[in-house]
Amino acid sequence: MTETRPVHPWVAEGTRRIRFGVVGNFLAGWPDHLRFATEAERIGYESVSLFDHPNRLMECWTLMAALAASTERIRLMSMVSCVYYRSPFMLARQAADVDRISGGRLVLGVGIGDDVPEFDQLGLPFERTGQRQAAMADTVRQVQELWRGGLRPGPVQEPYVPVLIGGGGERTTLRQVAELADVSNFAPHEWAGSAFDVTDVARKYGVLRDFCAAAGRPYESVLRSHFTPLLVLAEDEQQLARKRETTRIPDADLSVRRVFATPPDAVRHYQALADAGVQYFIAGINGADAETLRLLAEAVWPAVRS
Repeated sequence: MTETRPVHPWVAEGTRRIRFGVVGNFLAGWPDHLRFATEAERIGYESVSLFDHPNRLMECWTLMAALAASTERIRLMSMVSCVYYRSPFMLARQAADVDRISGGRLVLGVGIGDDVPEFDQLGLPFERTGQRQAAMADTVRQVQELWRGGLRPGPVQEPYVPVLIGGGGERTTLRQVAELADVSNFAPHEWAGSAFDVTDVARKYGVLRDFCAAAGRPYESVLRSHFTPLLVLAEDEQQLARKRETTRIPDADLSVRRVFATPPDAVRHYQALADAGVQYFIAGINGADAETLRLLAEAVWPAVRS
């Protein structure tokens, strides 16, 4: 399948320019999600992503359907949808519906799940890592097969809905990306690949390149995406220090690298990652932090070059 799968035109854009998307942290309800997504679209962000944590957030696919009907241009991503939380058929159904409602703007992001208390609340067994990885691969194959003909009505996006696999495991996950996905996404986060510095990123891309070669697939047919779990920007160091004291921290009990920066420092941070091979950035921003949303768009992303 990987040898004949055409390169998605949205993925091919990554060879020409660096793009930025956002995900909102601490968005409480529908009005906040709507405001954040429509403002991101107005400013010009390429995508808005949603987390899939039903034990503490609005349900991912219900919310994404509402945003699909309320936006016009911005891409919508699940980042990432745990393959255990829905059957493969229901995931294919919900994703196809969002793609239809949005007019073909979906990126289906999937992952194995890492939140043990959430699995417990959902009444799901938390299996070993290898079992969860196998389940993810099976789910992706089943969803893609359903989209090719077993699901009616299916998605509308041409030539297909791109699939993102979250994580940076160098033995299994990146091989699964090369064999099954269109987007590789990892982060400086223990649940998302543990790519804590530029050398980690460069090494993982070397591994991904080798897996693509083994799968008979061009390396550039996989979009290389990077997630910043928390980005906080301010005009100067004094303002940044004040924001450090008051900013709410997501996943405070986990091993995560967060970025607090002025725009020039942020440009250097993202340019180093782009030089290591990143083509697409997704920034986690506090949903109430309009300054960071604005500064990233106005002062950072125009300066980062592929």
